[in-house]
Amino acid sequence: MLRSLFSGISGLKAHQTMMDVVGNNIANVNTNGFKASNVVFEDTLSQMVRAAAAPSSAAGGLNPTQIGLGVQTGTIQTNFLQGSAQTTNKATDLMLQGDGFFVLKDGNQEVYSRAGSFTFDTDGYLINSDGNYVQGFPATNGVVDPYGNLTSIRLQVGTTIAGTPSTNAVVSGNMKNGDASTRTLSTEAFDTLGAAHNLTISLDDDGSGGFNVTVTDQSDGTTGSGAVTFTAAGANASGAATITLADGTQVDIDLTGITNYAGVESVEVKSHDGAAAGTLQSFQIAPDGTVIGIYSNGQKRNEAQLAVANFNNPQGLEKVGDSLYRSSTNSGLAQVGVPGAGGRGTVTSGSLEMSNVDLGAEFTNLIIAQRGFQANSKVITASDEMLQDLVNIKR
Repeated sequence: MLRSLFSGISGLKAHQTMMDVVGNNIANVNTNGFKASNVVFEDTLSQMVRAAAAPSSAAGGLNPTQIGLGVQTGTIQTNFLQGSAQTTNKATDLMLQGDGFFVLKDGNQEVYSRAGSFTFDTDGYLINSDGNYVQGFPATNGVVDPYGNLTSIRLQVGTTIAGTPSTNAVVSGNMKNGDASTRTLSTEAFDTLGAAHNLTISLDDDGSGGFNVTVTDQSDGTTGSGAVTFTAAGANASGAATITLADGTQVDIDLTGITNYAGVESVEVKSHDGAAAGTLQSFQIAPDGTVIGIYSNGQKRNEAQLAVANFNNPQGLEKVGDSLYRSSTNSGLAQVGVPGAGGRGTVTSGSLEMSNVDLGAEFTNLIIAQRGFQANSKVITASDEMLQDLVNIKR
């Protein structure tokens, strides 16, 4: 009789635990990056009434006779299935599409999270809502070393990059055949200090079907020269010009794209390289986690790359609150790398991962937990009534 009482009590405790887990799941239905949990029950030790016996020549074998002593909580498992995407259009809101965790620094320890609601602090560090630093691989002169040491990602508006000296410009298009007038084009070149120089490219008829080219730096009058020649059919035979700026920067003008056919005049400067010094204006985060700085001179440069950690056994991670996890002896070591490599998920900027709690399933589990609790309370009530009947035998 007493065994059924204690079995019923164990059932109450187990279903209360289930109720606690279900309640926590429902409470976090709108928590970004939250992963739902579920309870796994298992029976406790069973009392041996009669042991098993092997068959003999006189009698057959006997199975063991055992009476169970109740239920206990075996484990509470975390469901790491992908949550849905919630679009926020905020560049620092990040979602991992696939396996892995963001790596953060909490004091002197590394912690991990699926919640990617980040922002920059006044010092330019990328942090979460609790001030933990987001970790990544830094870039040196725009080159990221994915095997280097982790560091806190920092991006400061106003950071300046040096200018890039020009090396070439490209002129192409058609110079209308039969028109001997001088064509004048303008382009821009940059010296080693990033200073801009306005260049004028003049093409003058040389009287023999070709053109002499004069390149003039309007800032100081420095000139360069070249020539363009055509075949009888108006195709380009050769074309080039060169100018050396005052600081020694040599700029080559590619004129091989010019033709001399009858028709529309379309010659123009198609492109030129080089850039002035620029300051950081904005940024974007690529799917591979690269933080790309966008500068006022139109240049883009890699500033850092987010780190993503994966584990052999994510179920072994410890929850430490604030949507953070910590590695344990059974989770395995964190396998840290870049997004999209080694089985790690990719990064989606401007979105957050929603909770993967299924309300329909949780409300069903709520009913199951409630009915299980009620059934076990009935066992206790029935056992009590039987004990009362036993006591009433002696009046």
